[in-house]
Amino acid sequence: MEGIIDKEDGRIRRFFALLDNIEKKVERLACDNRPPFNGERFLTDRELSETLRISRRCLQDYRDQGRIPYIQLGGKILYRQSDIEKLLEENYHPALV
Repeated sequence: MEGIIDKEDGRIRRFFALLDNIEKKVERLACDNRPPFNGERFLTDRELSETLRISRRCLQDYRDQGRIPYIQLGGKILYRQSDIEKLLEENYHPALV
């Protein structure tokens, strides 16, 4: 019977594998994209160090030197995403061609 598709069919297995992959990606997006607070997104030390590919100690040095703006609430350090984007824009040096 060619018209019957069962769970052992390769097409069905691929379909469910794709669904699992989509589910994982949606879960990752939900975790990574927190809603902004008052139109602003804030980054933690870990998030910013991963984004910039620098150590958390380097971020601390930048804070101590006054090179990077931050917010401190108790022991928690937060960075405004817009401040970081502005800082990167201001320190952009185009290639000399």
